[in-house]
Amino acid sequence: MMTRWLWRLVLLALLAAAAAAGGVAWWINQPLKLAGETVELSIAQGELPRDIAAGWVRAGVQAKPWALYQWFRWSGDAKRIRAGSYEIGAGTTPRMLLAKMVRGDETLATVRLIEGWTFRQFRAELAKADSLKPTTAAMSDAQIMEAIGAAGQAPEGRFHPDTYAYSKGSADLAVLKRAYRAMQQRLAEAWTARAGDLPLRTPDEVLILASIVEKETGTPADRGRVASVFVNRLRIGMPLQTDPTVIYGLGEAFDGNLRKRDLLADTPYNTYTRPGLPPTPIAMPGEASLRAAVRPQASKALYFVSRGDGSSEFSDTLAEHNRAVNKYQRGR
Repeated sequence: MMTRWLWRLVLLALLAAAAAAGGVAWWINQPLKLAGETVELSIAQGELPRDIAAGWVRAGVQAKPWALYQWFRWSGDAKRIRAGSYEIGAGTTPRMLLAKMVRGDETLATVRLIEGWTFRQFRAELAKADSLKPTTAAMSDAQIMEAIGAAGQAPEGRFHPDTYAYSKGSADLAVLKRAYRAMQQRLAEAWTARAGDLPLRTPDEVLILASIVEKETGTPADRGRVASVFVNRLRIGMPLQTDPTVIYGLGEAFDGNLRKRDLLADTPYNTYTRPGLPPTPIAMPGEASLRAAVRPQASKALYFVSRGDGSSEFSDTLAEHNRAVNKYQRGR
């Protein structure tokens, strides 16, 4: 009699297990109910599966946290969940959710840094970037440079302008580090490819000149000739006499109108009153400006003036330049 009851209990247990397994198999393939159109969650490195399950529920997945957690465990993939930022939408099942986290199929945001921007503009863009933690908001420029491993270096021009993708919830310092490393690499490549007769002694001088070329170039076709003008002036010891350096030296005091008194006021960035290059770059140069700085177009030009359409008129002599100024600037 006892044997018969034992077999019945075993059979009931097997049937219950089969029903439970069937229920689990059904549930993990059913779309999860969400509090909104999408639900996002950032998972930290080393976060426990139990906490990840609870995090999804807090974020808006309408399920029991223990059910998600048990599915993660039962699947055998709980320890393979990767840190990152994830987003799910309508139709996502528990199976799809886990697979997304195991693959590391993150939801990325982007921030674009523009050629010719200053570091101040760069920081302002990072501050308003989507889902980027503002960890450097209270830091000075010097503290930021120290944090990225470049203590004592001026930040201007040291970051490569590009579009950077990042996991939502990432720190802005991580983007800064990537942009800094990218510029270091591109500057090293430009220095290696430089022309043999270049009047520039260091990669830093290349970066400074490239930043000036970036600010002075109105159309890409002129970039190489713009660079040649400044290289030619450096060769003969002629002042660079470029307005963007003066404007940079004025900083926030510049109101959009460059006056004669500004050109006469001596500052480290006034290339009308001081010979050679300014002490630092004045903006973030792009790759094209770096290439132009190390391999400028061959020319004897010492002057250029805007034609008013973005392009420039180049002249070898002051007399030619004066005629060009009269034609394009004074309408004579």
